Amino acid sequence: MNAVTPVPREKTLDNSLALLKEGYHFIQNRCETYGSDVFETRLLGEKVICMSGEEAAELFYNKDKFTRKNAAPKRIQKTLFGENAIQGMDGKAHEHRKQLFMSLMTEDRLQKLSDLTTEEWWARLSLWEKEEETVLFQEAKEVLCRVACRWAGVPLEEEEVKERADDFWDMVDAFGAVGPRHRQGRKARRRGEAWIKKIIHEVRDGELEAEKDTALYAMAFHRDLDGEHLDSQMAAIELINVLRPIVAITNFIAFSALALHEHPEYRRKLQEADDAFLEMFSQEVRRYYPFGPFLGARVRRGFIWNDIKFEKGRLVLLDIYGTNHDPRLWEEPYKFYPERFHEWNGGLFDLIPQGGGDYYKNHRCPGEWATLRVMKASLDFLTKDIIYQVPEQDLTYSTVRMPSVPESGIILSEIKRK
Repeated sequence: MNAVTPVPREKTLDNSLALLKEGYHFIQNRCETYGSDVFETRLLGEKVICMSGEEAAELFYNKDKFTRKNAAPKRIQKTLFGENAIQGMDGKAHEHRKQLFMSLMTEDRLQKLSDLTTEEWWARLSLWEKEEETVLFQEAKEVLCRVACRWAGVPLEEEEVKERADDFWDMVDAFGAVGPRHRQGRKARRRGEAWIKKIIHEVRDGELEAEKDTALYAMAFHRDLDGEHLDSQMAAIELINVLRPIVAITNFIAFSALALHEHPEYRRKLQEADDAFLEMFSQEVRRYYPFGPFLGARVRRGFIWNDIKFEKGRLVLLDIYGTNHDPRLWEEPYKFYPERFHEWNGGLFDLIPQGGGDYYKNHRCPGEWATLRVMKASLDFLTKDIIYQVPEQDLTYSTVRMPSVPESGIILSEIKRK
């Protein structure tokens, strides 16, 4: 019988405070200290195994070894995901629900999303030209809220755009927060679910017509494996799981603008770029800048991997940020270099800002394709359609705050169409 290697164990009683203090680097710091891709710690009183790297990611997405059931804490479900949503499902039920989301990602629908993004950016331009300064982060939230609702078929009045956009972002902003930010996320979740639930009822009662190729129609009339429609609460939660991630792309838009400012040579390249280079730049933004810090799963049944014992039920965290900056995968990982993706083979477990594995069978985010389309349309607009100045401001961002946000929100001035 093979000997079981003791996994490095933290000696502290609980590392929750250290996680809050170190943020995105929490797992990475300890992997470097222990010289191991795996270590054990205790968070919120629970023993947790943390892992980093491509090999760990491939293990993490092995459905025979891990389950998502009961992996996401209730505090995350009550803000980011919604309770009992697709992120916590497994097996055939998960695959069936995942097909619902993937059915929205056809080429026609993705092109529609891209076109709407461009259209909504242009719709804001006449206003920006009259203003001394514009905060891109806030503008992007509202632009992408309009885009998300139009694309999904959800009615949205202009006077409610800011409130809905802020609510969707607050759901995202709460996942790494305690105190007021977390409470704000919960309130936003309750408001959002009540709003969308009412719309679901109106569609089902025939008071509101939903086009058949939209997410609104799909969620309102989807049937689970038992042949029954989702209850209106769950339909609302899953529809928000289409809308919220599109608004969350705001972060990538802000970091894209930051990258353009800090690396002006790429602005010139993007002005003449084809789709392939737009995608390389977008992928590097997703790899380089902080987005999701880690993901969680539970051990489905006990097993031994690399001579390390994983006990049934143990919570396991996969290091997203650390894997995206792993020097074994990425040469000079802390250098912003889009050209690295010229020879990239599209691995399932190396670039994982929105999860890894197979789109249809694993828990990889079904909106990843949508993210790239929105990012590329936005980059086209920022580089080819307008000119602007970036006045003096605080352009720093934290790798402790989760999620990280550019401090100034990226202030633009003297905006003009080309």
